[in-house]
Amino acid sequence: MKESTPEKPSCFVANVDVNLAPKLIKDLENQGFEISTPQYTLFSAKADGVSCTLYKSGKLTVQGRKMGAFIEFYLEPEILKDFSYTYGKSESAAPLDLTPRIGIDESGKGDFFGPLCVAGVFAQGEEITKLQKIGVRDSKSLSPKVILELGKKIRNEFVHHILKINPPKYNELISKFHNLNHLLGWGHATVIEQLTTETGCRQAIIDQFASEDVVLNALKRKNIEIELTQRHRGEEDVVVAAASILARCAFVEGIEQLEKQYGQPFPKGASSKTIEAGRAFVRVHGREGMGQVAKLHFKTLDEI
Repeated sequence: MKESTPEKPSCFVANVDVNLAPKLIKDLENQGFEISTPQYTLFSAKADGVSCTLYKSGKLTVQGRKMGAFIEFYLEPEILKDFSYTYGKSESAAPLDLTPRIGIDESGKGDFFGPLCVAGVFAQGEEITKLQKIGVRDSKSLSPKVILELGKKIRNEFVHHILKINPPKYNELISKFHNLNHLLGWGHATVIEQLTTETGCRQAIIDQFASEDVVLNALKRKNIEIELTQRHRGEEDVVVAAASILARCAFVEGIEQLEKQYGQPFPKGASSKTIEAGRAFVRVHGREGMGQVAKLHFKTLDEI
């Protein structure tokens, strides 16, 4: 006979600072909610599959078949700053791994403009629990605002290292390595080297991006002996997720610096907007200036 799995309640209740009501209303309107003000409430909001009500007492209720995603991706990170709903899973959930380890991830490899950033975070014991409690998860599931907020906390409170390779250096290195994966392997090994020296930790986990030999060979060239775990969806590990947030922060900050320096937008990725921005840049700075802002081995350059 199968054991029943404890389910989350059909109605979520939390206490909220009533001064946040204007922000909540504005955010919910932007998400397509219909707002009303029944008696005894500051507002009630309804959308497809989810409704929430904030009472004058500060009690907030949320219900509906889509309330889980609404709580996880908006209410907890943006309003509550508490993740007990998302992470307070059933007692049968696997316990959090508190083993001391280094997590590594990168950002910017698929972006024509801006730097390539590799980041690493070291955490152990209660530090790992703290990463989970403050809401650390794969950066791809977080809003830019939350990424920047969490990135600041991680930089201030955890041992970390960020390797930021700006376009001029990137183009120099890619001509040396002749292969993006080999460059990434060197970047991962460089960050691991820094953190193992600083912490003495000999366990690391990375989000696997190529064959296992790529990073292992890069580590051998640096005479680094560690226990390295490479796995797909590595950001499911909270320490790797912390590294993914730091890497994304560094990339976003790099893009912002370029935009401020050159006075024009540099879209992320390699889309039609990227091509338009590249052509605008060339009209002012010429093709020879592209190496200061972009990764020149991308086919996007030919289209520009």
